Amino acid sequence: MAIEFDSGPPAAWATLFSQLPDYTPFKEHFWFDWGPIIYRGRLDGTAKVLCIASDPGATERIAGRTLVGDAGQRVQGFLAKLGITHSYLCLNAFAYGLFPTHADQAGPVLKDPDQLKWRNKVYDKAKGAKVQAIIAFGGEAQDAVALWPGKGTTPLFKLPHPSSHVEATLVTKWCKGITDLRAIVTPDADGHADLPNYGNAFAESDYAPIPRRDLPYGVPVFLGDDAWARKTAVHASSVTRPSPDDRHTLIWKAPQS
Repeated sequence: MAIEFDSGPPAAWATLFSQLPDYTPFKEHFWFDWGPIIYRGRLDGTAKVLCIASDPGATERIAGRTLVGDAGQRVQGFLAKLGITHSYLCLNAFAYGLFPTHADQAGPVLKDPDQLKWRNKVYDKAKGAKVQAIIAFGGEAQDAVALWPGKGTTPLFKLPHPSSHVEATLVTKWCKGITDLRAIVTPDADGHADLPNYGNAFAESDYAPIPRRDLPYGVPVFLGDDAWARKTAVHASSVTRPSPDDRHTLIWKAPQS
């Protein structure tokens, strides 16, 4: 049995990622000292769905990949309902974790000429010939996509961010998103586009674990699957940022075996 893992970006992608402009002028708005996290998924041109969210969180820093924590597992469940098991690429509006209370102040970062040029180059390269739909999760992602001329005529879906606490709006709009996207996106050969759509509330069955193929070699089996943590709280994750030293400290908790 083959062991699946993500060995990292190919050379051309790694070069582009390394050209990320300096965030130092904007560092007060971000968990700056933990560094950037840029992608998760396929960088080989096979992606059918391009997902763009806001910014990486604490679990993402541990994984070195984006959309891995509670929000990422919601997105993975969303993709599963489309029958998409592997043909996706996930990116962000911001490469650094954004303080939620600073969201209204971070808009200039998106429009900074250097940031804008680099981000659009990444998006351009990500939008391969096989991309059938772009999904912008949340306001920051939607603002970033609005500044991206390269999206062209590819169908764009603007949906609430997976970490949204307005559950009724989230499930209603995600439900419609699934219905609309099923008419556009071709399922993967091993996918099932007939899974139940969202109901009146978000259920544990609406989550999906992050596939091993998306994560670096050697990470523990529980990374990317926080079902155990969600038994005690909504939006729970194995990785947290403790106050008041959340700029420099992460707490990573393993489930009891």
